[in-house]
Amino acid sequence: MWLNSVNIIGSEGMQHIQVADGKIKSVAEKNNQGNSAEIKIEFKNALAFPGLINSHDHLDFNLFPQTGNRIYNNYAEWGKDIHCENKESINNVLKIPQHLRIQWGLYKNLLNGITTVVNHGAKLKISDPFITVLQDNYSLHSIRFEKHWQLKLNNFFAKRQPYVIHIGEGTDEMAHKEITTLIKTNFFNKSLFTVHGVAMDEQQAKNFKALIWCPASNFFLLNATADIKRLKTKTLILFGTDSTLTADWNLWNHLRLARKTGMMNDSELFNSLTKTPSVAWKQNHIRIISVNKSADMVIAKPINGKGLDAFYSLNPKSIQLVLHRGEIRLFDEEIKDQLVVYDFPISQFSKINIDGNWKYVYGDVPKLIREVKSYYPEVNFPVSI
Repeated sequence: MWLNSVNIIGSEGMQHIQVADGKIKSVAEKNNQGNSAEIKIEFKNALAFPGLINSHDHLDFNLFPQTGNRIYNNYAEWGKDIHCENKESINNVLKIPQHLRIQWGLYKNLLNGITTVVNHGAKLKISDPFITVLQDNYSLHSIRFEKHWQLKLNNFFAKRQPYVIHIGEGTDEMAHKEITTLIKTNFFNKSLFTVHGVAMDEQQAKNFKALIWCPASNFFLLNATADIKRLKTKTLILFGTDSTLTADWNLWNHLRLARKTGMMNDSELFNSLTKTPSVAWKQNHIRIISVNKSADMVIAKPINGKGLDAFYSLNPKSIQLVLHRGEIRLFDEEIKDQLVVYDFPISQFSKINIDGNWKYVYGDVPKLIREVKSYYPEVNFPVSI
């Protein structure tokens, strides 16, 4: 497969990318394809970048609306409030079978150009995962809500995998002190990945391999977020969306919010979704668009700008093509005619509309939506069919 006339973020000029056997075979400035029978897709004003890595999500929690009634001091206060004030709406979503909620969680990520997602929580059974789901780590919810967290953290016989935990999710003294408690209780110096870390200081940050920054979720619950400008010098910063229980489904709104804080420059923020998490999660094969790397890739049509300015202008409707391990998982209607001449298996895809733009997505999304609505008719989807 050839992806022609694209601008790769970080490179100058037009490039032509060849994909074969799940990997990037070549990246060339000149079009030397001859009469090859391979699929060829011509793009115009298109931006190419590695498939994005979402370092924090709860895949089965993405049919919830954003749920909260005020600004909170910490996550425990929020949890208590919503289970009292929003019990009915929470139960309405939970009655939807988990496997359907998981499927939509996968699609939420795919539609945003995410090809690798780290699920937090109990290990989920996922059939036919059309993007990569990383679950081979130890998930602890939090100090408040994880039973026997001390024993789980200090299991001497556990594999050498990172421990991922919500910590410091608040603006009060409790949130700050629980970070210190976790550090002091990590007797065997396990590799710690903190999610949120809003209350974290620089000294505490040194004890964590990475901080997973979820600014949209943080501002929604706490009207504050971690001091990334200071913390990024002490630990790795990875980007996460969290679920729609606390954050907009649109990753690109999260990125514009993060960019507006000015706490990371444009390259650092881009790397928090690409190079940095690929190293942290040991997924080096997907970190960049380069020969012999895995063909996890996104092609998008920016609204305006060049380079990273163009990248931060994107939305789900802007995405033209998503490849996962060299397989097409999503494509825009604009390139449909280029695919069908190659006897492309379009019957494996379903048609959906995102903000007036038609996309073809791997699998049967309309069927999924109908099944979900059979359990909860009022659920809102950001796509139409």
